[in-house]
Amino acid sequence: MLNDFLTFINSQKLELHAAPTLLAISGGVDSVVLATLFKEANLPFILAHCNYGLRGKESDDDEIFVRQWAHKHGVTLFVAHFETELKAKEEGISIQMAARDLRYTWFSELRQQIKYQYLATAHHADDAIETVLLNLTRGTGLAGLTGIAPVMGHTIRPLLFASRQEILAYAQQQNISWREDSSNATDHYRRNLIRHQVLPVLQSINPSLEETFQRTSQRLQAAHRLLDKSLYEWKKNVVKQVNRTTYIPIPELLKASEPIFQLHYLLEPFGFNYAQTEQIVASLEGESGKKFLSPEHVLIKDRKYLIINTLSKGKYNEEAYELGELTSLSIPEKFTIHMQEHTYSDSFNFDPDPSIAYFDRSLLDFPLTIRPWQTGDWFCPLGMKGKRKKVSDLLIDSRVPLLAKRDCFLLTNNRGDVLWVLGFRSDERFKVNKNTKKILEIKFINA
Repeated sequence: MLNDFLTFINSQKLELHAAPTLLAISGGVDSVVLATLFKEANLPFILAHCNYGLRGKESDDDEIFVRQWAHKHGVTLFVAHFETELKAKEEGISIQMAARDLRYTWFSELRQQIKYQYLATAHHADDAIETVLLNLTRGTGLAGLTGIAPVMGHTIRPLLFASRQEILAYAQQQNISWREDSSNATDHYRRNLIRHQVLPVLQSINPSLEETFQRTSQRLQAAHRLLDKSLYEWKKNVVKQVNRTTYIPIPELLKASEPIFQLHYLLEPFGFNYAQTEQIVASLEGESGKKFLSPEHVLIKDRKYLIINTLSKGKYNEEAYELGELTSLSIPEKFTIHMQEHTYSDSFNFDPDPSIAYFDRSLLDFPLTIRPWQTGDWFCPLGMKGKRKKVSDLLIDSRVPLLAKRDCFLLTNNRGDVLWVLGFRSDERFKVNKNTKKILEIKFINA
């Protein structure tokens, strides 16, 4: 197995002799064999072990075993203890998902702290097949059919060449000790159900299942890389990014050969799922103003663009919307913003409409932000010669009804200064003056 291990590492062009690798070890046969192979190949490494506290004494015994292995072989070991059940309860996720989040967050932080290039995990060929079958039961795209990549960013899987049986046989031949996880014997988890019930049937149909899958996986990974490269080039020509606001032109989507698939490629990083993407595409030729939400973003269907902004975390009506230079923004059931730049002249006609404000372009610090007003906000109303006034007082003086006050928004600059109480009064400090060269006109249309 050592020769196959080294051959696989070389095939992935991994320079593991140059610097130590952080190796995740549970105490199970897979990770202990991986650590043994690193040791036999004289590859520098240190160990990282997670104690999830889920199996009482059994979890503690796993940790003791790993500590003894590290001490026996003279390898540095880091150990982390997690409150996995508490995290799962607080975030409303499964125990397995909580454990995964905890370990990979810690692994990433530890790897960066000790300045190692790679994290090695003991995933093998059977794990890759199980992952694809799991993804199929949940529903997946091409990426979910490619299995587990040998190299993904800073994470490497040097055992993907070997099956579970080959790893077990090697451990027995070499008299390697390991710990058995009792939870692996139950079919309570879906992965175990596939491992115990489905894989044996498939292997009886094709005894070379692992080898067949590896070849298929390599072809699918190549197809995925090619498709991803093509979509990336399309994205560069289509998507417009202004500060933290993303604009996707609707005409480009309407002429796309596969609009749902192509749009999902753009939206998935923002947390939108495939079903939402289908709904968004169905709305492209409809009226403007429709809003779609992911856990952290809002997508607005405007006349010409799909506009994506980050949602601020908070109570009702606490979203903040960022504006780049000369952009428009439409927030359904709230407002629309239009921006236009003019060259200053003595004959310039200023519209007195309170829904329009004019600013000296050179005095503005972008990006601008539109946000709800808060207690304590103040500004220097135009015409009051720099005198401060609380926004709350302005709203009282303007006899704004209590329920309507929560729908009042402010335009602020990058430093947080209030430029305008939208629809009411702009700030004296940023007004057009005799030295102004460029005027920024901003129009606010209330919903």
